Amino acid sequence: MWIFYALLSAVFAALVSLLVKLGLQNLDSNVGTMVRTAVVLLCTIGVVVVQRKTALVSSISMRDLAFLTASGVATALSWLFYFRALQSGTLAVVVALDKASLPIAILLGVFFLKEQLSMKDILAAVLISSGTLLFVLK
Repeated sequence: MWIFYALLSAVFAALVSLLVKLGLQNLDSNVGTMVRTAVVLLCTIGVVVVQRKTALVSSISMRDLAFLTASGVATALSWLFYFRALQSGTLAVVVALDKASLPIAILLGVFFLKEQLSMKDILAAVLISSGTLLFVLK
């Protein structure tokens, strides 16, 4: 089932890029990021409320809260830079460069989470990275 959710994530991520590019034509990128963030906050609160999981919020450990907070800061910075890049850059190139996060995330997983990589994993990361370079080096 996780593959289905991952594919849906990819479809919506593609829509995000297109909709952001269209929405920033006459708007400051930081203001656009703020609007998007507010919508994301309201949607996620709505999901938690509808699923009746609000009581779980009080059970978040300090360790988990610290990591989630750091992730939120990283997300905010990522979105601010992404919106700024999309505002003036070409959609395909900005999205391709954004996907450079994949090999970086893989390396972070190896170093910090001690995840093991197969030769297939390494080859896939190299091919994706090469594709990114092809978009950028036009």
